[in-house]
Amino acid sequence: MDIQYEIIENIVVLSESPKGWTKELNLVSWNGRDPKYDLRDWAPDHKKMGKGITLTKEEVLKLKESLGSFN
Repeated sequence: MDIQYEIIENIVVLSESPKGWTKELNLVSWNGRDPKYDLRDWAPDHKKMGKGITLTKEEVLKLKESLGSFN
């Protein structure tokens, strides 16, 4: 089964490897479902990706709150 995805919004590129892959936080719709926040490595053309995690808006807000006091 092919995985279908659509990057709805690119939020931030966190880093780039020497081979051009980027670690990105995006809003992504997977297989036509409601979009979720997604953190993973992407090939320069966005046709290949590494393993990543998806988060709901509530999880992102909780993470943001937790990182506010992170040193």
